[in-house]
Amino acid sequence: MGRFAHLAYTDSVRRVQAEQGSGLLGVRALAQPDTGPDELGPDEAAFLTTRDGFYLASTGETGWPYIQFRGGPAGFVHVLDERRLAWAEVRGNRQYITTGNLRTDGRVALFFMDYARQARLKLLGRARAQGLDEDPALTERLGTPRTDGKVERLMIVEVEGFNWNCHQHITPRYSDQELETALRPVRDRMDALEQENARLRARLAELGASD
Repeated sequence: MGRFAHLAYTDSVRRVQAEQGSGLLGVRALAQPDTGPDELGPDEAAFLTTRDGFYLASTGETGWPYIQFRGGPAGFVHVLDERRLAWAEVRGNRQYITTGNLRTDGRVALFFMDYARQARLKLLGRARAQGLDEDPALTERLGTPRTDGKVERLMIVEVEGFNWNCHQHITPRYSDQELETALRPVRDRMDALEQENARLRARLAELGASD
């Protein structure tokens, strides 16, 4: 768990863990030294870049958290290196709550889900918005693939910590693409059986006509 535990397991959290009988969990996690921000490995990069959406939480000046969903084609979240991920922000309902919150507090939490495989990755980081003309090469890189719509800015997140969460209580759900992939062999088999059935019916008709 590394840095994530040192960021998330505050004194209040540790007291609740002790009250609920899971204090040893915190002891074990915090026994790992805080050596700085966690680095994304191949497993994390593969997971992040195959998601078609995630939840993004930020906090405003009043202290109230705000959660927003970001969606797009698989791969719209780009892993730039072991410490950074980014995506192209497109125009939405023009409330700009997340973008405004980042002006005063760049700390964010991201929740990536794979409902079909009952997996999730929690990530803490520091986000910043970047203009499209600040780094044309990066703007071009984040443009394919990206969410449809007018690109207004780039969003770059520097990872502080992450944690793979347990799979219990995740209700399996499937996207249209996941269902299509899973059902394609079944549909192909049904097509083959229907074609075979049609041939057999035609043959029976021929035999009946010859009697």
